[in-house]
Amino acid sequence: MNLILCGMMGAGKTTIGIKIAELTGRRWYDTDGLIVDKYGKISDIFEYYGEAHFRKLETEIVKELAKKDELVISTGGGLVLKKENNEVLQENGKIVFLRATLDTLAKRLNVDGERPLLQTSTENIRDRLARLLKERSPIYEHVANYIVDVDGKTPEEIAKEVVEITNGSIV
Repeated sequence: MNLILCGMMGAGKTTIGIKIAELTGRRWYDTDGLIVDKYGKISDIFEYYGEAHFRKLETEIVKELAKKDELVISTGGGLVLKKENNEVLQENGKIVFLRATLDTLAKRLNVDGERPLLQTSTENIRDRLARLLKERSPIYEHVANYIVDVDGKTPEEIAKEVVEITNGSIV
């Protein structure tokens, strides 16, 4: 059984995923990292091929990872928005939504060229984040087996909480 982390960009999925892997001895994978390794920078994929193509690449990666067992998987912020991805992940995994407030996300994120969905000319970053959070939160909550609030906690505290609440389900 795999442990899958979902949530908004900036929620800490990568950092927490690494900590969980350290605590449990599981292998850790980051879907965005795998895409970068295989296809190049995400911002370039968005620019040259579009978001729809990027989402197809995410599905390919999910299908590869779902064939394995005992993994910790940190997903890209939009990965679980696609029903097919959720179905594949849930066949052999439990999904944990790392929930963060807009204030926390806004503090953690800055424009670095690696977050194409924050690169808009018509909205400021906080407004764009607020809109994405409003659109995505109900979906994250719906697909998640567990929800962990991350605000005001250290990565170590969050990782331990995730391991504690999922231990019976993932062993």
